Amino acid sequence: MPAVTIRNLSGETHRALKAYAAQHRHSTEAEIRSILDAAVRPDKRIEIGSALAAFGRRHGGLDLDTTRDPGSSEPVVFE
Repeated sequence: MPAVTIRNLSGETHRALKAYAAQHRHSTEAEIRSILDAAVRPDKRIEIGSALAAFGRRHGGLDLDTTRDPGSSEPVVFE
């Protein structure tokens, strides 16, 4: 897993991070990971299933022929 070293962090910032982590009952390292994750991830990710369903509703859905062929079918033979 990648590691990052942050140099020249002020003592005040380090103390604030430690206090913030203690409030959330996390280690300082876990709290910093959480802060960084929240900072770089989008607020709302695109949910592909919801996007496709909305597209279908906007454009009248699909007109699929779902009638099954009444003719008999031959079984598949694997040789």
